[in-house]
Amino acid sequence: MQSVTFDAVGGPEVLRLGEISLGQPEPGQILLRQTAVGLNYIDTYHRTGLYPVPLPSGIGLEGAGVVEAAGAGVALVPGTRVGYCWGPIGAYASHRLIGADRVVVLPDGVSDEMAAAGLLKGCTTEFLVERCARVQPGQWALVQAAAGGVGLLLVQWLKHVGATVIAVAGSAEKVALAMANGADHGIVFDASLAEQVRGLTGGRGVDVVFDGVGKATFEASLDCLARRGLNISYGNASGPVGAVDFGILARKGSLFTTRPTMFDYYVDRSEIETYGGRVLDMFASGAIKVHVDQRYALADAAQAHRDLEARRTTGSTVLVP
Repeated sequence: MQSVTFDAVGGPEVLRLGEISLGQPEPGQILLRQTAVGLNYIDTYHRTGLYPVPLPSGIGLEGAGVVEAAGAGVALVPGTRVGYCWGPIGAYASHRLIGADRVVVLPDGVSDEMAAAGLLKGCTTEFLVERCARVQPGQWALVQAAAGGVGLLLVQWLKHVGATVIAVAGSAEKVALAMANGADHGIVFDASLAEQVRGLTGGRGVDVVFDGVGKATFEASLDCLARRGLNISYGNASGPVGAVDFGILARKGSLFTTRPTMFDYYVDRSEIETYGGRVLDMFASGAIKVHVDQRYALADAAQAHRDLEARRTTGSTVLVP
């Protein structure tokens, strides 16, 4: 049994793979043998201290595998395939003890790898589109970093609900990937972004922007919005937005902005089952496709972080124990 931990914040080099010994599950727990672990940008926030965690710490929030043993009071039987993305932290491991109330049973149409690569991003996409923005058919939506893990799922989910989607990414190749996933229009990010968006929308702007980049794109995202439009800043890939002159929202058209996190939309077991189940149904039906474009051994977690932060990845990435 192995796990990746870190005892000081810093660069990818702080991640260490070591041997662990786990006992039997306590009441309410399962012992999970993991077959795939998801890599997410939030993992880098924990590692760098942007989102502080008690040290030493494990890392990772998302994984999938097979139940090996169950504690008292748990209905799950050994051999059941399950996945999770709601914590607690510590997913970078070959095995782990985890509360049975933190996992969901995987349907036949969803592989372990698909769940590990897509549950956290899928649940993020679900709450952003369905419950935060409440996107309606016919609305215009712009997705920053549209070729990333969440970006590609956002493009697909937005098209599923009937939106017109503008995909923005850092290169022509990445824009093409987003277009292949259903985006109606594609733009390579540069200083003319807002002008190009106005051209596509007849001068109006879009109803909502989904921005996982953060600091580098915040004002450009606002400039793309229609009057009373909504900017959802859900990530910090380029760093946190930081202090904001609140009056900018009035000057740019009585805009709305929010900085949500998935964990406030998946608070209890009922929400995990209801909305996590909806995500799995979307995966199983093929309405939303998870692209696993990179695979790393668990021992190569540090390199996976380097590649993610350098924007050398597309789609989703899994670590294989």
